[in-house]
Amino acid sequence: MRISYLAERPELAAQLIPGLLEHWSYIFPNQTAADRAAKFRAHLNRDKLPIAWVAHDGDTALGTAALRKFDLEGREDLSPWLAGVFVLPSQRRRGIASALCRVVEGKAYDQGVSRLFLFTHGQEALYERLGWSTLEATTWHGHSCSIMSKVPDLSRPVIHCRFTTQE
Repeated sequence: MRISYLAERPELAAQLIPGLLEHWSYIFPNQTAADRAAKFRAHLNRDKLPIAWVAHDGDTALGTAALRKFDLEGREDLSPWLAGVFVLPSQRRRGIASALCRVVEGKAYDQGVSRLFLFTHGQEALYERLGWSTLEATTWHGHSCSIMSKVPDLSRPVIHCRFTTQE
């Protein structure tokens, strides 16, 4: 498995769109593939937010995650956010989500971020294992979720996954 900036492997986004549409259909039932593709295009950056990464085995996409300035409407007081963590159902339980999170965290901390935020619907245990703490419970589009945060332990080096480039 490799993790690349989505900007380096934009063609892989199309493989994730059907799974993302299905996964988020309970919140965004009218979202289209074109809507998702446009969101991915907005994340084709390396040094300015929003930035997305894609986990892949060669030409097969496995998952994605992003670093965004804002991710939760009404909580623009919190920034930046680990966002859009998604792994295809057939690829889960392989550590891909954890690896994606570490890459996003590494980039955030390299940019001088002292505290990172996320929100999740039911994946608190995953994020707690990765060192995140619940900040508060909230509601998003009528569904309960948790806002979590993470402050880096500056006494330990941040783990970076190797970024790859198309050669």
